[in-house]
Amino acid sequence: MSHPPSPTSYDITLCVENLRAALALHGIVLPSLRADLPSFAGSYAPPAGLVALGNCNATTAHALAAVLKKAAAE
Repeated sequence: MSHPPSPTSYDITLCVENLRAALALHGIVLPSLRADLPSFAGSYAPPAGLVALGNCNATTAHALAAVLKKAAAE
């Protein structure tokens, strides 16, 4: 079974920036949102960079949950 090409650090960084921009449209900021660079050194099958969502306070978590629930209902 062939695996899709592994994302580059640029791909993951672009993903993080897109996610940050989408969250900002809803007034949500995840200060720890970043590319998880050590994941590029891992031996995942297929190898893939990870996005670290980080920690957030309960207010931010509730806001994110509300936005996701609203989007799922539409």
